[in-house]
Amino acid sequence: MAGGWAKDGAVSEQIEASISDELARMRARKGPQGESRTHCADCEEPIPEARRAAIPGVKLCIDCATDRDTAPQTRGGINRRGSKDSQLK
Repeated sequence: MAGGWAKDGAVSEQIEASISDELARMRARKGPQGESRTHCADCEEPIPEARRAAIPGVKLCIDCATDRDTAPQTRGGINRRGSKDSQLK
């Protein structure tokens, strides 16, 4: 049930739109490309042959890749669909 000026199902539509936007962003993200490095680009430790064979174009060792993947990422922009300010303008 929607309240105020929102139509019925507006919340569900907004959730579905957010999910589809995130899926599109993830699909557009490209993996490593090019030749694999023998040593990590960050710490210069050797990258194991098994990792280079499993991930073509790998540039980081497992430790550096884990650190980079677990670091908090900020994304720019505002979700204008759910913003009350966007409805007032």
